[in-house]
Amino acid sequence: MLIGEYTHNIDAKKRLSLPSKWRKELGKSLVVTRGLDNCLFVYPLKEWKKITEKIGQLPLGQADTRGFNRFFLSGAVEVEVDSVGRILVPDFLKVFAGLTSKVVLAGIYDRVEMWDENRWTEYKQRIEGQADALAEKLGEIGIL
Repeated sequence: MLIGEYTHNIDAKKRLSLPSKWRKELGKSLVVTRGLDNCLFVYPLKEWKKITEKIGQLPLGQADTRGFNRFFLSGAVEVEVDSVGRILVPDFLKVFAGLTSKVVLAGIYDRVEMWDENRWTEYKQRIEGQADALAEKLGEIGIL
């Protein structure tokens, strides 16, 4: 399970070190794609295959489905983890997420979210202010 929050620097060659605690679970090949809320999603290959199988079963006739597929899948890139635990973040994904030098890696169960540090701080402050209301909604559907 991928949990926790880590801040790392992205270097001039667009390489980002992954937390050592996650490296075994993530494996040697990952998929990085455009995520929601202007972050990037990082999936181990086994999780990526599960996600894409579900997406592949969505009805092609719906414009929203086609749009999401294009957004999510066309932005996906398979990356290799190097011998010291770094990945290369492609320019177009770096621009999409507004990544600067400091990057926050947040473990979200089966994926990692990659955020620009400033965007993450703003998002986290906003969502922390809504935590009680979110818990209420989850309670209504039997999750909490």
